[in-house]
Amino acid sequence: MPSSSTPTERQKRLGAELRKMRLAAEATTAYAAALLGVDRTKISNMEVGVRPVTPARVRTLACNYARADDRYVDALAEMAEQRERGWWEQYRGTLPPGLLDIAELEWHATRIRTAQTVHLPGLLHTDGYARAVFGAVLPALSRLEIELRVAHRMERQQVLDRESPIEYVGYIHEAALHMQFGGRKVAREQLRHLCDVSEHEHIDLRVIPVDRGAFPGAGHALLYAHGAVPQLDTVQLDSAHGPEFMHADAQLTKYRAHLEWMDGTSLTNTESRDFIHAISRQL
Repeated sequence: MPSSSTPTERQKRLGAELRKMRLAAEATTAYAAALLGVDRTKISNMEVGVRPVTPARVRTLACNYARADDRYVDALAEMAEQRERGWWEQYRGTLPPGLLDIAELEWHATRIRTAQTVHLPGLLHTDGYARAVFGAVLPALSRLEIELRVAHRMERQQVLDRESPIEYVGYIHEAALHMQFGGRKVAREQLRHLCDVSEHEHIDLRVIPVDRGAFPGAGHALLYAHGAVPQLDTVQLDSAHGPEFMHADAQLTKYRAHLEWMDGTSLTNTESRDFIHAISRQL
């Protein structure tokens, strides 16, 4: 299979897991290369996601690394399957790769939890609200760049509308509900949209009122994507330089704790819908 000089975040994650297994087994790259009958450099390239690896080779490595967790190995083999190009690939070369990586992460997740303090959750944006958010970026984006980002964001919402929609939990700080991106009319339409989608069984919106005080991770916009097994969960944080992806055990534990705190502190879905309605009526 051909190598890729610019692997996706998903390809890099698979490679990182292969390296993690090898190091846990105290095996060398020479040992792994001998198992697969390849050069050592190809093992290194597999472990950074530059060179694709087949499901059969994933299982061979896992077996000889004495990895006993069948569900984990099955999930890795599933990641290695060659599939049709995802819908997000139509944007490759016109949008930053990190945005495509977010779409791919969401598409393959088994559950999504997000926490927002300034913007409202991206998967729940109206096109007007999304356009206002991208219009506030510095350095300023061209009109074409804004429209491409809006179209991409709207297509990301497929995960909530497909035949088997993903389970989605959004924790929204009250401050984000008062931010009038696009003006009062756009903000009001966006809040009403949140109320509408919160009626869906697979979408749970939870507001954190300002009177709850300080909370962990207050400065971060957080996306927590659940993998097929907990070891393959991923955290994505926004930054001024683009999305950051994290999956170290300590990082996953930290952000799981953040979300559990929010779950225990936020309003219920019904209470949150009433809360959002009240704010929208003031606009």
